[in-house]
Amino acid sequence: MVFANASNAQTQRTWPHAITEQERDYVERIGFEPSVPRGIETPPPYDNIRTAAEWEEVEALTISWTSFPCIQKQIVEAAKEECTVIIFAEDMEEVTDYLTGNQCGGALTLENIQIVPTVYNSIWIRDYGANTVYGSWNDDRVLVDWLYNRPRPEDDAIPDVLASTLGLELYSTTGTPNDLMNTGGNWMSDGFGTAFASELIIDENDGGSTWWTDYPDHSEEEINQIISDFHGVDTYITMPNLPFDGIHHIDMHMKLLDESTLLMAEYPEGTADGPQINANLEYVLSNFTTRWGTPFEVVRIPSPPEQGFGGGYPDENGWYLTYTNSVFVNNTILLPTYYTEYDTTALRIYEEALPGYNVVGIDCDNNGEAIISLSGAIHCITHTVGIEDPLMISHLPLPDTDDTVSDYDVEAYISHRSQIESATMHWRTNPGSEWTAVPMALIDGETENWSASIPAQPLETTVYYYVEANANSGKTGTRPMPAPDGWWSFNVNDASLGMNEIEQNSPLLQAFPNPAAAITCIPLQLRQAAEGQLYLSNALGQQIQMIHSGDFRRGEQKYFFDAQGMAAGAYLLTLDLDTGERWSQHLMIR
Repeated sequence: MVFANASNAQTQRTWPHAITEQERDYVERIGFEPSVPRGIETPPPYDNIRTAAEWEEVEALTISWTSFPCIQKQIVEAAKEECTVIIFAEDMEEVTDYLTGNQCGGALTLENIQIVPTVYNSIWIRDYGANTVYGSWNDDRVLVDWLYNRPRPEDDAIPDVLASTLGLELYSTTGTPNDLMNTGGNWMSDGFGTAFASELIIDENDGGSTWWTDYPDHSEEEINQIISDFHGVDTYITMPNLPFDGIHHIDMHMKLLDESTLLMAEYPEGTADGPQINANLEYVLSNFTTRWGTPFEVVRIPSPPEQGFGGGYPDENGWYLTYTNSVFVNNTILLPTYYTEYDTTALRIYEEALPGYNVVGIDCDNNGEAIISLSGAIHCITHTVGIEDPLMISHLPLPDTDDTVSDYDVEAYISHRSQIESATMHWRTNPGSEWTAVPMALIDGETENWSASIPAQPLETTVYYYVEANANSGKTGTRPMPAPDGWWSFNVNDASLGMNEIEQNSPLLQAFPNPAAAITCIPLQLRQAAEGQLYLSNALGQQIQMIHSGDFRRGEQKYFFDAQGMAAGAYLLTLDLDTGERWSQHLMIR
C-alpha cells in the first residue's frame, strides 16, 4: 500500500521524500523486508556504454499514481502529446475514472496512456525508477537500477515491473561487489560521460549504517568504478551537501538544460543554501568543463520563499520551493509553480533559455495539493525511458562575436546506429524570415563531426540557426529538438562596448559561504600578475593550511578549500604577495 492506513490512494498522502518519525514507527511496527536481489547484477556487457541525458528523445514518461491526482493528471495531459505515459496504479479503475472525469481540467482521452497494475509505497518514482543506458553508445538499450535509499521495498521493485512491461533487460547494483545505493533525484547525466551528484552518494556507501539497513562499503574510487561500469560515466562530479536541503538531492537546486548549460537556483545574498550553492557552482566551473573542454554556461533562477504567515526561505523553516525540479518530455518541459510573483520570472527564464519548447507550469503549492511541502515536485514524481534508437546531435552553441569578416563555422556531432546519410544547417537573421539551408559536410568520420558555415554578418545582427540530420534508416532529427520553432542564436556586437578596467581596493574578495562547512570559494581579482601565497590561519595566528603558493594571474580567479572536519571557530584568510602587499579577511567555520 502507498500509506500506512491507505484505503484510497487518491485521497491519502504519500510518504514524504525524507523518512519521518511516523514512517519509522510504522516500519518498525510491521517489519521491513528488503527487496530481494533483482535484475542482472553484473555491468552491462558492452564496450561503449552511455547513459542518456534527460533532454534526449524519450519513449515513455512514468508515474506512480497516488496522493496528488490533479498534479499528476496535468502531467499526463501534457506528456501524452509527446510520448507514451506509463501509469503504475494500484486501482486501474480509479485512475481511469479520474483521467476521463471532469475533475481538474476536464476529461482526457486515454490515447498514449498505459496503466500498469502493481503495488508501490510512494509517489517518488524519480528516486526508485531505473535509468536508460545504451550498451553500444546509441543502440542496445537497457535499464540500470540501484539500491534504493529508503525502506520501501515495493518502490524498489518498480524497475522490474517497468522492464517487464517494455521487454527490456534490467541491470542493477544490488549484489556485491557492485552493490551501490543511490537515488534518482541525486543524479544528472550529460549523455557524454559526465554526471553530477551531491556527496550523499559517498555518505550512503561508506560502510556505515542507519536504523533500517547497513550501507554498502565502498571508497570513492570504487563508487566511481561502479558508476563507470554500469553507466559509462568517466567524470563523476560530487558536491558538498547543502545545509538546509534535508534530502540532499541535486534536482532541488540544479538542472542540466543541455551539454553545456547549468540551471542553478539562486537565493538573496547570504540566505539559506545560497552561499553553499554558489561555492559548489564555482568549484564546478573552476575544475570541470563541458564535453568540448569549455566552461559551462550558467543560468540562475530565483528560488521563492514559502508564501503566507510562517513561511519564508528554508533557513526560516519555509518549504524548499524549487524551479529546477523540472522534467523534459521531448519538445515540452514541465516545471513546478507556486505563486505569480516568482512564477512569471521562472517561466520567462525557461522560455528564454529553451526557445521553442512548450514550457508548462504545474501548481505544486495550492489547490489542496501542496506536494512541495513533502520536499519534492515535478522531477521527483516522474521518470522517463529513452527512445530505442536515438539520433544524437550535439553542438556547442556559438558565442557572441565582434567578427564581421570571417564566416561562422557550425560544427556538430551527429550519430545514429544506422549511420548518418545527410545533415543540414539552417540559419537566418530575422525571426520572421525563411531559413537558409546549408548542407553540412562530414569533416571526421571517426568522430562523426559535421560542419557548415554561416556567412559573416554586420554589427548589430542576431543570427539564429539549428541543425537537422537524416539517418540511413530514414529516421530524422533536429537540435534544438523543437526546431524550426526552436533555435540557437548569437549576436554580432562591438566588443569594445561595456569593457571596464579592474578597480577595487582589495584583490581578496569575500569568501563564500561564510560561515563555511564544506567546499569554500575564495575569489581574487588582481590588476596584474604576481607571485605570493594564499593561506588560512587560526585565531592564534598559526598557519594551518596553504591554499595556493606561486603565481597568481591577472584578472579574476578562484581558489577553494574544504572546511569539512575542521574545528569550528574564527579563522583568517590572508593573501600575501611578494610585492609586500597583504590583505586579510575573517572567516568563520561552523
